[in-house]
Amino acid sequence: MTSYKERLVLPSSQEMGRIDNAASRSVPVSALMENAGRAVARAVRQFTKPCRVLVLCGPGNNGGDGYVAARHLANAGWPVTVAALAAPRAGGDAAQAAARFRGPRVPFTPEEAARVDLVIDAVFGAGLSRDIEEPVPSVLAVAKRIVAIDMPTGIDGSTGQIRGSARKADLTVTFFRAKPGHLLLPGRMYLGQFEVRDIGMPESVLEEVAIRTWQNEPGLWKLPVLGLESHKYSRGVVSLCAGEAMPGAARLAAAAARRTGAGLVRIAAGEAAPAFRLGEPGLIIDEQPLSELLEDERRRTWICGPGLLPEEVEKTFPQLVAAGRQVLADAGAFSWAADAPERLKGAAVITPHGGEFKRVFGAPGSDVIAAVRAAAQRIEAVVVLKGATTLVAAPDGRVAINTHATSALGTAGSGDTLTGIIAALLAAGMEPWDAACAGVWLHGEAGLQAGPWLVAEDLDAHLGAAREKATRLQQE
Repeated sequence: MTSYKERLVLPSSQEMGRIDNAASRSVPVSALMENAGRAVARAVRQFTKPCRVLVLCGPGNNGGDGYVAARHLANAGWPVTVAALAAPRAGGDAAQAAARFRGPRVPFTPEEAARVDLVIDAVFGAGLSRDIEEPVPSVLAVAKRIVAIDMPTGIDGSTGQIRGSARKADLTVTFFRAKPGHLLLPGRMYLGQFEVRDIGMPESVLEEVAIRTWQNEPGLWKLPVLGLESHKYSRGVVSLCAGEAMPGAARLAAAAARRTGAGLVRIAAGEAAPAFRLGEPGLIIDEQPLSELLEDERRRTWICGPGLLPEEVEKTFPQLVAAGRQVLADAGAFSWAADAPERLKGAAVITPHGGEFKRVFGAPGSDVIAAVRAAAQRIEAVVVLKGATTLVAAPDGRVAINTHATSALGTAGSGDTLTGIIAALLAAGMEPWDAACAGVWLHGEAGLQAGPWLVAEDLDAHLGAAREKATRLQQE
């Protein structure tokens, strides 16, 4: 029986190739191709009423799926023509699928694409590894509507990057599992309506191919549940290093940690304590030197960075690491570690946005999954690369891709709130990668509940409900 975690895997194009090879030992490729084409035809019939259809077929198995879809639509009475970019390899499964389509063939030209009501894009699929060339872009450009098989042509299935050019689809149908490129930008913007269809691929193939990338949803991780004997210290203590120049950041992180479930939140403010005295009554402000505060072994989880200047991080972060504390580094920590990522070694989790990541590690380039994976391995910490699509990478190579969020989270202080959420989960005993994945999802859910014009302070009121929803979903 497939676990929920296995249902969330996101195989890359290379991993999908190995999955296909493994599956072919028990299910013929021709049968999988037949099932895929039938699934596309069924999706098209559900998507639109009968109309004139042109199926654009490439020479590989994606094209084979297209020939099958064309045959099933024609058998259902739809007017269907096929245009082949190139003939499939003689004797292969795609060639056999092409031979079984007995309908009209037309040239692969813009004129033919402009003549019909719907184009089915079966040219290359998710396995594209090079830039597309003419006449493909010109033919797709004139289509009135497009249904893409597996992936809109021109989108790299592993990275979501555009290879040369791409045309947005109105519907994309893929098989077995979504691919990373379906979730990553800009690829995600090119899918239109998106469906994953079952084509009889045996689930056992997941045991043969070690996939290390997942979609971030409850069930990938599990939140701790309060027991009858839970108390504030068992729920976890979150401590924050604060500075005088920007107290708001620490306040936001502290408030989020409390509302996510931390049993106790304390701000180590030192000489800046007066700036925090008018905070919430349940928040404790410490004036003692950090060295004294670290004598309390119950204070295992610390936040270092929000509201801190680089010189303040210099005074605090090394102390926390030397004391063996679990540290979440953010904000000012990245200015301190600019072009020197090794400075962040000893952190459990870091949470940079794109600009901060570039400042520390350099530009991620076209393969953002590889970049964030390498960063996590380099500093031996979980890296949360925040953005419209957020990635969470562990030093052992695990990566979660999160799209459960809203663009309304792009507001000042939202990142400080996320830091507090993750810290509360760390303090409660979750492993760093699980805590980071769960925190990112809860942050996104709170944003969705807060509405389209939120400010960071609005998120706190929805964190309890977000946690309740995650707890419910992880049990389904």
